Amino acid sequence: MATSSFTLLWDQFQESLQDTSNALGMKGLNWQELAVVVVGQLLVSLMILLLFGLFYWLLANLLKLVLGRFSYGARPFKAARMVLRYLLGLAIIIAILAQYGAPDGVLKGAARAGLMALSFYVVWLVLLRGLASSLSSHHIDSSLEQLCKNTLSVALVVMGSITVLAQFGFDVLSIIAGLGIVGIAVGFAAQSTLANFIAGITLLIERPFRIGDWVKINGEEGKVIRIAFRTTWLRTRDNVFTMIPNERVATSDIVNFSVEGPTRIRIPLGIAYKESVPHAREVIMPLLSAHPLVITNDQLKPRLLLGELADSSLNLSAQVWVHSKDVEIKGRISCELLESIKQGLDDAKIEMPFPHLQLFIDEAKGLEPWLNPELKKQLQKAAPSDNKEFDH
Repeated sequence: MATSSFTLLWDQFQESLQDTSNALGMKGLNWQELAVVVVGQLLVSLMILLLFGLFYWLLANLLKLVLGRFSYGARPFKAARMVLRYLLGLAIIIAILAQYGAPDGVLKGAARAGLMALSFYVVWLVLLRGLASSLSSHHIDSSLEQLCKNTLSVALVVMGSITVLAQFGFDVLSIIAGLGIVGIAVGFAAQSTLANFIAGITLLIERPFRIGDWVKINGEEGKVIRIAFRTTWLRTRDNVFTMIPNERVATSDIVNFSVEGPTRIRIPLGIAYKESVPHAREVIMPLLSAHPLVITNDQLKPRLLLGELADSSLNLSAQVWVHSKDVEIKGRISCELLESIKQGLDDAKIEMPFPHLQLFIDEAKGLEPWLNPELKKQLQKAAPSDNKEFDH
């Protein structure tokens, strides 16, 4: 009973396949023969995979043995094994395509394209290694080094892609012309992005600042964290990250506090006219030199100069030098010095003037009782009941 049901189901399945093939214009197709052919080709493909897998295992062990005997290390073995895998994979693809009846032109094109891609990859590795060694020997900035590597990679990928497509009979000139038209359209649609990109390349080539420099750009002051193709990243003293478009960076004034080494800090001070400037210098100079972050050598030693004879004070300028790595905390150093100077002047009894006002009143006799305490007392004794308003 079960056998007859299965036979009936199989007959209905065959009839359905036959009707489907007739509807698709494949009348007279023998599905059993097709299934046998497909299964046979799958088995042959599996045998090809197993054969090449065994061949790869033998060659990989042989390479390991040879390279290990000559003490080349693990890195050459990994590179040789990668090339071997690529070549065997290409051979497997061509063998399977031939198994399924691919034309000779397709097989030859696939073989040439695969070898061309491998050649471009090897050239890319060699040039990249040589470029990295050359840039490192010339102490090129890391951002510019990354730009050169990316440019080389993009150029080789484009050339390799065009070469591979040419092996299959594609019209390379038409492809290049089409890419040019698409590039023009994209350029008009993304003018701002392209402007920032070109400005970023200009900054990496001219290098007005480097990563780690303390700069002031477009009113923003901070440490350069990253120079990307589109933006420049700054970190301020408040640990706030700011991204400035490279187009604005390239067209604005750039102040670099780190490029020339030590930086000077100026602290304005004021003492009274009655005080002595040499005496104030004797008090302040040791305080400036005592700070651990202040440079005290003969070329960049601290100084205290008289800058101005102002209306009510002698204006002094305390000047110290700090290293470029300490520019980020320049504000804290200035505050610490100012606090120590204030304490030192107070201990030395040196007056620091502050604005004050003196008021002179003439021809104001009605206010004289309030302004003259002695007269007020006399009036209160003479007629206390009549001068109660003086007490208010």
